[in-house]
Formats: sequence, structure tokens, C-alpha cells
Amino acid sequence: MRHAATIRYVIGIDGGGTGTRARLTGGEGEVLGSAHAGPSALGQGVQQAWNNVSQAIESSFRSANVRAWQPEECAVGLGLAGAIVAERNRDFMRAAPRYAAIELANDGYTALLGAHGGAPGAIVAAGTGSIGEALREDGEHVSIGGWGYPVGDEGSGAWLGMRAMREAQLATDGRAPVGPLVHAVWGAAGDSREALLAWVEAAGQHAYAGLAPLVFDTEATDARAANLLNDAVRALDGIALALDPDGRLPLVVSGSIGQRLQPRLAPSIRARLVEPLGDAVDGALRLVRARLEAIGGAIDGR
Repeated sequence: MRHAATIRYVIGIDGGGTGTRARLTGGEGEVLGSAHAGPSALGQGVQQAWNNVSQAIESSFRSANVRAWQPEECAVGLGLAGAIVAERNRDFMRAAPRYAAIELANDGYTALLGAHGGAPGAIVAAGTGSIGEALREDGEHVSIGGWGYPVGDEGSGAWLGMRAMREAQLATDGRAPVGPLVHAVWGAAGDSREALLAWVEAAGQHAYAGLAPLVFDTEATDARAANLLNDAVRALDGIALALDPDGRLPLVVSGSIGQRLQPRLAPSIRARLVEPLGDAVDGALRLVRARLEAIGGAIDGR
């Protein structure tokens, strides 16, 4: 925490490979404004992350009709995809503007804090990427998966999109049948070898995640698409089981892909599901407020 004037605003950020959400609150926790911006996953670049986080914060003040504010009056809690990688975490913090306080964690951990209000529990988050997080009853914090694009993040949007692209490549070669999923990918990325090579050359995590809806759209008429979704479900089942082998913790499944696949999870996993108490932005706010309390940071409640 930097030495600064009394903190007047506390801001929660949830940032991933698709977008960034900001929530601006006052000293008593009242919500003043909120905003969205582009992706801020650290794997896509620290400068891009800060650009979009800063844009989301500035837009949240505009939504609250607050024109005169200074970074030194703000404490910011961030849950960002990729913050689990120590080097990216350090690089991001070194580039930080002069906010009064900044607390950073990976987005899975802030989703966990928000989902269970800081109490013991587990979460499987599958959106652009995927990760499992648990806070066990003895206070141990456990992370499963979350190894990142392109090697890990099984069951995520980017993972599904990469596998859909592989189907299109195999079909282009004549090594796999041409079905509805392949036609859908060709429609999005091009139907020639040259077009697919150019698309892949330029694509990143966000672009691959953009192909994931095509898998859902074609599963009813394409067995290969249905098999990809079955593989994604089994991957999320595996994360949930590894987080809590004894099945004692309440479980939340979040993220755009996780929500769509939730009804297909194994019965033993679904039996543990609970409704979340809050979201990842709530968790980010909880994260930074806990830090302020620990170090005695003063918050102006006016």
C-alpha cells in the first residue's frame, strides 16, 4: 500500500480473456457505478491488461457521474486470468498506476471468495480459460488446473475452440469427415488451407474461445461436436473431484462454458452444487478490503 490520502473509493475488477468488469464502491461498500472493457488476461500482455483495467475503472466513475477523482483516493482489488503466474503478476504490479492500494490474485481465487463469501467451498470456473479453486475447512487453499492457454485450461472456451479448429484442419486434409461443425468453423475462419493457416497464425486465446459456441450449436447434428462437449464435461468433473475428493465442500460452477455444461456434470458432482453468494467482482472487493483491514488502511465513509 502506498502512503496516500484517505481512501474514498474501493474498486473490484474481474478480468479474463474475453473482457473486464469493474465495480466502483464507496467507503461503506455501496455500489456507485460499474463498467466493462476489453480483455485483461495477463497472458495477452501486461500493457493490454492495464489499458483495459484502466478503461474499465475510468468508465465506472463516469457511470457514477463522478468527475473529480484521483488514483490516490482509490483501492483496487483485481482478479485477473494469468495472475497465477508469478512473473506476470510481478510485471503487472510494476506497471501499476499510483492507486492508494492494489491487491492482485488470479480470477479463479476471487471467484471462489465471491461465490462462498470467504467461507470454505470450491469453485470450478470455465469461461475463456478454466481453473478449479477450493478453500478447505482447515484453511488450505488449493488450485487445480489453470495451466493456461494453449497447453491447459481443459473444458474451457479456448480449449473447445482449439479442438474445433483441429477438426476443421483434419477435414481439410481429408483425414476426417466434413460435418456441421467443420462447416461452421470454415464459415468463421475460411474453407481453404491458406485461409485456415492465416487464421491460426493470427489467433490467440480470445479468438479460439470465439469458436466454442459453434461446438454447442452443432452438437445435435454432429457426433464429433457432441464428443468434444462430453470431453469438456469430463474435464470439469475431474477438476471438481480433485479439488474435494471427499465431496464435503459446497461447489459452485461458474463461467460461460461452465454454466452451459453444468447440467451434464456427473450426478455426484451436481449433488454438491450450491448457488453462489456473489461473483468474482465481489471476491475482488473482498480481497482488497481484507488487505486494507489487515494493514489499517483508512476508508472515508462519507
